[in-house]
Amino acid sequence: MIHIAPDSPTTADVRLLLDEHLADMFATSPADSVHALDHSALSAPGISFWTARENGALLGCGALKRLNGTQAEIKSMRTTAAARGRGVATLLLARVLTDAREHNLERLYLETGTEEFFAPARRLYARHGFTICPPFADYVLDPHSVFMSLALSPDGDRQQQGRPDQS
Repeated sequence: MIHIAPDSPTTADVRLLLDEHLADMFATSPADSVHALDHSALSAPGISFWTARENGALLGCGALKRLNGTQAEIKSMRTTAAARGRGVATLLLARVLTDAREHNLERLYLETGTEEFFAPARRLYARHGFTICPPFADYVLDPHSVFMSLALSPDGDRQQQGRPDQS
């Protein structure tokens, strides 16, 4: 049984997965287009972090970074190579969405790549209602980035679709 729970990004096996994630990001995108966070950045206040495990074995991770009181960004969604195709990313995303709703967030954002390597991620997010949006927060237009958002409440639909408000 796969168990999703809060965890620390500094745990040894999680650090290895995040290092692999960063290596893949730099291998598939120009350095100035890599927006993935390392384990220390994912330990910052305002970031919630979860792992998926089965019998203690790490299968994947995901994080939610608060942008302001009503909006957040999904960060560092990653599954191990052995876990791909098992629905782990869907389970992690469901946990992130549940947490966001429990904290009355109105809109979630994310940035992912345009390269074919990122196509499964774009499909996952689109299947869960995320749509393409302009850059948000401190992001700028980048031919290597796709920006997506999801309204979690009716108020989220009324907010501007691009940059999060600064409340």
